[in-house]
Amino acid sequence: MLQQNSSRQNWVVGVDVGGTFTDFSARDLTTGRVLIHKRPSTPDDPSRAVLHGLRELTEKYEIDPGAITRFAHGTTVATNALLQRKGARVALVTTKGFRDLVEIGRQVRPHIYDLQLDAPRPLASRALRFEIDERIGPTGEVVRELADTSIDALVAQLRKQPEIEGVAVCLIFSFLNPSHEKRIAAALREAFPNVFVSVSSEVQPEFREFERFSTTLINAFLQPEVGRYMNRLKLEVGTVAPNAEFGIFQSSGGLMSVDRAAQFPVRTALSGPAAGAVGAAGAGAMSDIPDIITLDIGGTSTDVCLIQAGKTAIASTRDISGFRIRLPMVDIHTVGAGGGSIARLGSDGLLKVGPESAGAVPGPACYRRGGTLPTVSDANVILGRLPVTLTGGGMTIDRDLAVKAVAPTASELGLSVEKAALGIVGIVTSNMVRAIRAVTIERGYDPRKFVLMPFGGAGGLHAADVARSIGIKRIIVPHAPGILCAEGLIMSDLQEDFVASCRVRVGGDMGTAANVVADLVKQGEGWLAQEGEGALENRLVLSLDMRYVGQNYELAVEVASGSGAPALPAAEELRAAFFAAYLRAYGHYDQQAPIEIVNIRLRTIAKLPQSQSATENPVRKLAPSDTKDVWFDEAGPVPTLMFDRSGLPVGTAIKGPAIITQLDSTTVIPPWAQITVDAALNMIMEIDNV
Repeated sequence: MLQQNSSRQNWVVGVDVGGTFTDFSARDLTTGRVLIHKRPSTPDDPSRAVLHGLRELTEKYEIDPGAITRFAHGTTVATNALLQRKGARVALVTTKGFRDLVEIGRQVRPHIYDLQLDAPRPLASRALRFEIDERIGPTGEVVRELADTSIDALVAQLRKQPEIEGVAVCLIFSFLNPSHEKRIAAALREAFPNVFVSVSSEVQPEFREFERFSTTLINAFLQPEVGRYMNRLKLEVGTVAPNAEFGIFQSSGGLMSVDRAAQFPVRTALSGPAAGAVGAAGAGAMSDIPDIITLDIGGTSTDVCLIQAGKTAIASTRDISGFRIRLPMVDIHTVGAGGGSIARLGSDGLLKVGPESAGAVPGPACYRRGGTLPTVSDANVILGRLPVTLTGGGMTIDRDLAVKAVAPTASELGLSVEKAALGIVGIVTSNMVRAIRAVTIERGYDPRKFVLMPFGGAGGLHAADVARSIGIKRIIVPHAPGILCAEGLIMSDLQEDFVASCRVRVGGDMGTAANVVADLVKQGEGWLAQEGEGALENRLVLSLDMRYVGQNYELAVEVASGSGAPALPAAEELRAAFFAAYLRAYGHYDQQAPIEIVNIRLRTIAKLPQSQSATENPVRKLAPSDTKDVWFDEAGPVPTLMFDRSGLPVGTAIKGPAIITQLDSTTVIPPWAQITVDAALNMIMEIDNV
């Protein structure tokens, strides 16, 4: 339960843990004052950077720790555990005959042209996948009753596996009738009180058995690691900010309680990137720009998301490191292209960049932390695009070490280090453009009709090159681009999603669907009563997964939204909504073909106290702080003015070439671009026709 406790306590703090830096954003809800802070991440234990940075924030700005009422956290613990397979030793309990379902999957090769590449091994080895004699039928009927003796035999089998930390219970058709799963879960929790038990009818109660099994197994795999982290961090944050309510950001774009996150850690798999998309939508709204393509460039990866009419796109299925997750998530496309991405020559003699990254430790060579391999950041240093100090003087970069790292690659290519650096930046730009194409052109959207919003520590360094490469003419650089994920955290509300499978024809007998909607509304209102105390207002959003009869995939169609309990609309309204969604997705629709509903979803939102950002407008434009030679192309270096963004008031106009520096990021303005500072203190960059 997150709430505002008193008028005296008015600070909300957002913390986003990235691969290289941990970012902090704090806002005074009374005055709108915004404060930001960065510190290096601690990959061995992310909580150390969070705790140290929170103390530094309160001391640096003299914030009363007792005045922090809300602490919102975007975490990569679940993502990293999946990527590195550093989770629990888990077992899977399933219906007799379905032991290998999680291994068979969809029988789709990970890479269509690579016959040697295998799908990742299931998180539960075959020896730890146990069958139980029971069966629920396709309409929820009990085909084979679950006997108590079968449960006792299962418990006896599991007792022979003392190192198991988590168990996933996944039975066939349990989304229609969870009674057998509940009996098994109750018995396991009683027999093994220290073992985490994940139940598919609780984690993801909808049809498609492989996706439900996979999502539940991932949840069981993550529960011990993420649960320990959440509980430890909650206690430690309590020692710094004793009055702060703790919220964890989930992949679908809202906050949930720490207890909920510990119960369903799979929901945090895209926690940090999703917060960035929410922050981007908020920053765009301040400049009245609703249609945005985000470009979140960090130390390890680049995340891209499409925002239309101020709303982030939502996906229902996502593969992370080869593991299938079916849950509502902000639709983000990720590529291994970031400031720490390592450049190398491939076996074909061609230059490659990423996906391997130097990360936070040892980091790029120029950071002076022991890194020796050439990275994108080293290339930017050689080209003169990065300033001498980063994070407000907290880190000094070394150009000589960058040159030393890139020189061997340049020598192999027969190029100068500057031209090799241009090649590295050009390749990483192509990787980012490919990511944008995946969320736009490949889905029927014209990227030229959107505005590019770069953020993350390296977003501004590459935005102009990326925009020019794909034909985008306009860029919006938010006021604090390197902290935007943390900004998104403090702008977020409490949120919970409910789903039920219900396959009915539109226009037929829809009484069952109406009853399911009523049941979901009851669940949502119960959650609001429990978790939403102190919320300013509540909102319920009803959507249906719909498709033409005979199709294998469906579209999510929003059909109702408001503060009151939504009801199932009439058939004609549903048809019209589906046709509109189908037309957007595919460019045509068939008015005569029969339509069916397969899932019903309810999103419940508790609006938390917020305030408008009140960033102080500088009184006058400061003169350039320096002039340095910067490489933009192979023609050679160009004298380039350096500006401190904190001295650029509303209305400032700067023609490139120029470089804008600030605490959390650096923005490069090439000779073929110019920027103006708008009323929201966002920088609007216009790209010249070339």
